[in-house]
Amino acid sequence: MTCHQPNEDLLLVIDMQNVYTDGQPWACCGVEQAADAIRRLLDAQVCGQVMFTRFLPPENPVGVWAEYNQVNAAINADPFANAMMPEFAPYLERYPLLDKSVYSSFAIPEIKQAAQRARQVVVTGVVAECCVLATALAGIDLGHRIVYLTDAVAGLSTESQAQAQAVLSYLAPLHTRIMTTEEYMRENER
Repeated sequence: MTCHQPNEDLLLVIDMQNVYTDGQPWACCGVEQAADAIRRLLDAQVCGQVMFTRFLPPENPVGVWAEYNQVNAAINADPFANAMMPEFAPYLERYPLLDKSVYSSFAIPEIKQAAQRARQVVVTGVVAECCVLATALAGIDLGHRIVYLTDAVAGLSTESQAQAQAVLSYLAPLHTRIMTTEEYMRENER
């Protein structure tokens, strides 16, 4: 096994929680394949910074978030649904898990700070057309180049996932780079 020097990228693993797995209320198409791709990326240790996020409902919701809490009360109250997928437990011993109560991970101050030190921000996780897309667009607004790893992201349907990817592809090559996990890892071999 070749030892690689990590690059200066920030890897965001967005909301890989049980609620998005098969048979759960917010199941995403291909979430297991996305989890496998993320684990390959984590095991390769090519990114110098890694942060996990977890979506939890807002405690004091305002505006439409109050309605969100009402509609999703059963999911919000389910500890299993809100827990991280078990395959990420070993990585959570090594990397921080940060909570958010909005879609964009850039609402978290630690992520904003880490992104300022990064060459680019690599986005992975769920939900492609929600938290991942919101994070990518917020990162672009803050001046960061976003790398969207197509096989390390899962969406509610293959169609809506493709639409989210298309939106970000329109911002390439300046703001975004659309690639697979393997392409990214090959590019970052040292």
